[in-house]
Parts: sequence; C-alpha cells; structure tokens
Amino acid sequence: MRSRAGVGLGSNQGDRAGFLAKAREWLARQSVAPVRFSRIYETEPVGCPAGTPSFLNAAAEVVMEGAPSAFLAAMLAFERECGRDRASGHPEKRTLDLDLLYWEDWVVNEPGLILPHPRMLGRRFVMEPLADVCPDRVLPGQTKTVRELRDLLPPEKSFPWTVEGARCRSVDGILIGRKKAQG
Repeated sequence: MRSRAGVGLGSNQGDRAGFLAKAREWLARQSVAPVRFSRIYETEPVGCPAGTPSFLNAAAEVVMEGAPSAFLAAMLAFERECGRDRASGHPEKRTLDLDLLYWEDWVVNEPGLILPHPRMLGRRFVMEPLADVCPDRVLPGQTKTVRELRDLLPPEKSFPWTVEGARCRSVDGILIGRKKAQG
C-alpha cells in the first residue's frame, strides 16, 4: 500500500545547503512517486543554547510503500551517514536532521515513533515549509489545514534562504536560483 508521508529537513552545521541537497536526493530515491519539496528557510534556533548557529529548514512530501517504522529507521541511518550524532549530548549540533512528520492519516504512539510528530504544530520552522508542499492537508486529529495551522502560529525570524546573492524560488518543487540584479 502506498502512503504519503511528510518529512522535515534541517541542518545547522557544516555545509548546510549541501546536507539538505543530499537529503533531497536521498528522499527522491526512497519515494515511489515524485517528491514535493518546499523552499528552504533560514531560521533562528528554537530551544537551543545561545550562540547556536541558525538552521536551514525545509519539508518534503514523499510517497512510500511499507511501514513508517522502517522508513524512520532508514532516515536515522542516513542521518548517521551524514555525520549526525544523536548520542553526542549536543542536540543543537545537527549536520542533518530528518523528522517523520506524518504518514497518511495514521496515528501512531509507540516507543521511538509518534505520528503525527508531537511538536510540529507549535513550530513555525516546520509548518512554514510544510505549508509549501501540502497546504490543504488536514493532519490526523486536526480540523484545520496545514496552512490554517501555520497561520495560527506567532511570527518567527524565518525567511526564504538566499544563496550568495541569488534569490531562490521553488518551481514544481525544484529550488531555482536567480542572481539579484546589480545596482
């Protein structure tokens, strides 16, 4: 059975954009249908010690076969391949952070896996990019759409990311960069 699943992506260490690009490529290989990707947002750290570098955040909607627990295990293994050390005692240091946000209309509460993600509704850095890919989705246990839930959140310092003087925009889920006009 095929299921649509939401994934949150984040990075605040090393080549942040490079880690997100690797994650996008990896997700595209895992999905059995085209992946919808959000724009990339640069956000201030939330719940991290002072001096923590800002994050690049994004979201994706993939189409998967199998069980969410197997996909989560694969995501965690890919994080480790990218240098993420969840056991380091420094959760603010994330080369790559992948979170399984939802799996179709499933509600799961088991050790190591809670769906929908228990903290996503209160985090604009998750809901803003998620609204790019599935604004009209109603998550399990909710009556409002992702866009409506995002709009209920207080504003944060979050903005579409620019790369070395290039403005970025998303076209059909592909991040496209265009140089800013000089002058």
